[in-house]
Amino acid sequence: MGKLIVNSYDEFASYLGKELGTSEWLKVDQERINAFADATLDRQWIHVDVDRAKVESPYKSTIAHGYLTLSLLPYFWNQIIEVNNLTMMVNYGMDKMRFGIPVPVGSKLRLVTKLASIENLRGICKATIDFQMEVEGQRKPALKGEATFLYYFK
Repeated sequence: MGKLIVNSYDEFASYLGKELGTSEWLKVDQERINAFADATLDRQWIHVDVDRAKVESPYKSTIAHGYLTLSLLPYFWNQIIEVNNLTMMVNYGMDKMRFGIPVPVGSKLRLVTKLASIENLRGICKATIDFQMEVEGQRKPALKGEATFLYYFK
């Protein structure tokens, strides 16, 4: 399935209850983890101290921040869908989020999405997306939840 292109509320609504798509895999390397630690001031050793993590971590390596995993959502989302004829799109909220398993350095992540609900609120499209961040080779997702976006169609 290629990138989904949507041009109107009605087109978007036709996908209700259906899978919207799956992103490409992205490798989470130590450089990305360190950059996130610097940006958020969260430099807990389990994320940034490679030598200590090899010895003391139950994973025997550093792991990505849970919020780093979450922060990749827009990057992956843009690979799955293109919504045209907009004046604006707003992140409205996150619900039912759960971090399932850690993401060890060197892991690959991808996003799997489904349109859970959609409403027309006086011309504003409120779309709720069920999502899972999968770790390559793992049965459980690293993160799952619901993301709600407001799309302002022209």
